[in-house]
Parts: sequence; C-alpha cells; structure tokens
Amino acid sequence: MSLLPTETMAVMRRLEWLARKRMQGTLTGKHSSPDKGFSVEFAEHREYSPGDDPRNLDWRVMAKNDRNVIKQYIEETNLRTTVAVDISGSMRYRGEQASEIDGTARSKFEYARYLAAALSYLYVKQGDGAGLVTFDHIIRDQLRCASRPSQVRRILDTLWNTEPGTETEVAKVLHEVAERIPKRGLVILISDFLDDPKSMVEALHHFDFRQHELVLFHVLAEEELSFPFKNYQRFRDLEGIEPMLKIDPQAVRAAYLERLREFIQSMETTCGKLRADYVPVNTRTPLSDTLVRYLGRRMHARRS
Repeated sequence: MSLLPTETMAVMRRLEWLARKRMQGTLTGKHSSPDKGFSVEFAEHREYSPGDDPRNLDWRVMAKNDRNVIKQYIEETNLRTTVAVDISGSMRYRGEQASEIDGTARSKFEYARYLAAALSYLYVKQGDGAGLVTFDHIIRDQLRCASRPSQVRRILDTLWNTEPGTETEVAKVLHEVAERIPKRGLVILISDFLDDPKSMVEALHHFDFRQHELVLFHVLAEEELSFPFKNYQRFRDLEGIEPMLKIDPQAVRAAYLERLREFIQSMETTCGKLRADYVPVNTRTPLSDTLVRYLGRRMHARRS
C-alpha cells in the first residue's frame, strides 16, 4: 500500500507552502533569504563601491545627503525542510475511533507516516528541499535535504521500512536534531510529545535559538483526548517502562483530562511565544482534512 495515494497527491497539488522566516538555501526560489541581493524586497542601503551597477543607486538619498548609496534587497531562496517523525512505542497506539485511510484504521505512527509523506511531496513538488529524521530515544534515520524528485522516493522507502521502537526521550533527541540541521530552515515535528513538559519547552527553544521556523503536528488518538473508558481496564505501557495497570477509569478520568489540558496549553503557549505553528491532530480526522485545513489557513494568512 502506498504512503502517497493518488487522492493525497491531488490535494497537495492545489496547495503551496511559503516560509515565514528568512531561509538559507542553495537555489533561487520563492522564500526570503537572509542574504542580500537585488530582488524585490528592500533590505538596506550601503555605500557605493567601484564596480557596482549604477542602476541600483538610490538617487533620492543621494540628492538629500550627497552620498552615493546602493539599494540592497532580500534575495529569494529555496526552502530546506526537515520532517522529524516520532517512532517511539507510544505512537503505536491505535484507538477504536482512528481515522480510516484506504479503508484501514491507522495508529498514531501510521498517521504520522502518511502526514510526513504528504508534506515531503509538497516541498519537493514546489522545488524546495525535504529531509527526514526518525527517532525514539535516539535518532534512527536521517536523510539530508534534497530537492530532486527521487528524494520523495527515498523518504517514502525509509518511512515504509520503519517500525515503532519502544521507549522515547523526545526532548533529549530534539536537542540533537536541532544541532544536526546545518542551516536555518523549516522543521516539522510530528509526535505525540509525551514527555516532561518543561523539557519539551526547552527543546523547542533550541530550534528557535538556531533560527529555524518550527511547526508542531501534535498527533493524539480520540481516546487519549476524551478518555471515554468506563469499566475497569488494563492499561499497558507501550514503551515498556511501567508494568500493566488495572484501574477504574471513572476514578482517574477528571485528573487525567486536567493534566492533558495543562500539557496541551503549555505547548500552545510556548509555540505562540516562539511564533511556531501548533497543529493539534486527532487520528479520527481524515488526513486530507488535516492538510487542507492547516495549509489553507496558512496560505490565507500569508496572502493577507
């Protein structure tokens, strides 16, 4: 079964991605670059030097201040995107109300694979670079950014041959991911982010320190969001750290939902401060709806 079905490709052909922060790339493209050239967006003036093109002289400033100055502009560049996918044990969870793709219910991990495949296809389709990182408690695979069409196949093959691991240390690994990306770019994090909230906040700040644009797809199953269980249940730790627990869901439901609400709120608040996009994803929602809703809103906001 393909991770990039025809209907997904059809949706992605109608959409595009424009970076908010200035990017560093190797090709000329549609995204603002921190490097200065002679494009369309004004950056600053500098003193005229012999050999500069006289057509770029700012005659108004010269007339007022008797200074020979050149107008510099922001060059446009291609986007370098790294898609980081959590493959830890908790991503194995498959709720009864998970969405259906091609008629089969999917776990959080499977939903994340489809999402990563679709986004990678989008970036390469529009001439940008896409790379991939998979991780649990360590980085498992890393494909450096490339914009050639064959890069999509490499990413799909890696995702297809990946299986969820066991334990995870999301925050710790994200620090390493931030350090491994050589140039400022876009980083897409796809995870359930089940880790210590304070550690997660520190890890997200690391990406901001490295001047990356950040987008978080927070993938959770409907059952994790609503905790609908009623009778005594056996809960198994999918990361193998704690033993199986038999508890009364009714007795812990209120406390669980409050802790979850506080955690989600802390993630949203941190993303707001970092000007990062926080995208909550319910695995019950069809993938196409998730993509169209988020990318459509992003495109509209950029054009406005």
